[in-house]
Amino acid sequence: MSRGLPLLHRRRILVSGAIGGITCAAVVVGAAMAGQDDGSGDANASTKAAQTISCPAVAGSLPEIPAEARAEVDRNLALLDTQIAEADKRLGTSQGEGGPNFVQNAILGPLADKRKSTLDRIAISIGRRAEKPTGLDALAECTLSGGEAGAGTGAGGEADSGATPTAAASEPADGGAEQGSGAEQGGGADAGSGTDEGSAQTISCPDVASKISGVPAAARAEVDRNLALLDTQIAEADKRLGTSRQGEGGPNFVQNAILGPLKDKRASTIDRIELSFSRQGSTAPSGLDALAGCSLTSG
Repeated sequence: MSRGLPLLHRRRILVSGAIGGITCAAVVVGAAMAGQDDGSGDANASTKAAQTISCPAVAGSLPEIPAEARAEVDRNLALLDTQIAEADKRLGTSQGEGGPNFVQNAILGPLADKRKSTLDRIAISIGRRAEKPTGLDALAECTLSGGEAGAGTGAGGEADSGATPTAAASEPADGGAEQGSGAEQGGGADAGSGTDEGSAQTISCPDVASKISGVPAAARAEVDRNLALLDTQIAEADKRLGTSRQGEGGPNFVQNAILGPLKDKRASTIDRIELSFSRQGSTAPSGLDALAGCSLTSG
C-alpha cells in the first residue's frame, strides 16, 4: 500500500498537468484569434473613416474677375466649400444606409446639382461685367477618394435601374433641362411602412408654375423647360418610392434618398428659373425657394 500511493499521486499530477496545458493553449489561441478579428474590424473602420468627397477646384479655372463681381464670386466660392463640407459630414454619418447606390443617389448626385447651380451664378456674375466664362459645368461632378473609394464610386452606376449620370452633368451650359434622374433613382421604403402601405403613398410638391408670372419673352422657353423638369423629377421620385422594398435602407431612407435629394434638385431647378429672369434684366417672383420641399401623402 505504501508503494502504491506515490504512483497514484504521480498519475494525478500528470493528468492535472495535461488538462492545464490544454486549457492554456486554448486561451492563447482564442486571444490570438480575437486579436486578429479586432485588428480586421479596426482596419475596416479606418478604411471607411478615410473616405472623403473630392471635387474639382473652381477658383483656379476662373478668368480674371471684375472688381464689381468679386464679392459675389467669393460668396459663391465659399458656398462651394460649404457644400462639400456638408456632403462629407453626411457621408461620415451614413455608414450602412441604403445599399450600394446610396452614396451616389443621396450624396454625390445632389451635391453635383448644388454645385451646378452655384457655378451658374458665378458665370453670370462675371458675365454681367466681362466675358462670361464657359466650361464651368464640367467642374460640378465630385467623386469619393481614399478608403473604399473605388467600391463606393462604382456602386453609383446602377446597371439594372436605368439610372443615368446626375442631372447636373447632362445639362446644357445655358441651364436647360436636366436629362438624368440622378438622386431620385436610389431609394428605400418609408420608415415602418409595409409593402402595401408604401405602394399607396405618393409624393406631393408645391406647384411652382402657378407662382410665376411676367416671364420675359426671351426667357419663356428656358422657364418652360425647367417647369417641365420639375414635373419629371416628381414622377421619377414617385416611381422610385413605388419600387422601394420594405425595410430597405433604414428608418430615414425615404427622407435621405428620395425626399431630400428631390428637394435639392427642385431647389436647383427653381434657382435656374430665377436666373432666367435675371439674365433678361427682370426680377423673378419672390418666395420660389420655399416651394422646393416635398412630402409624402397617402393615396
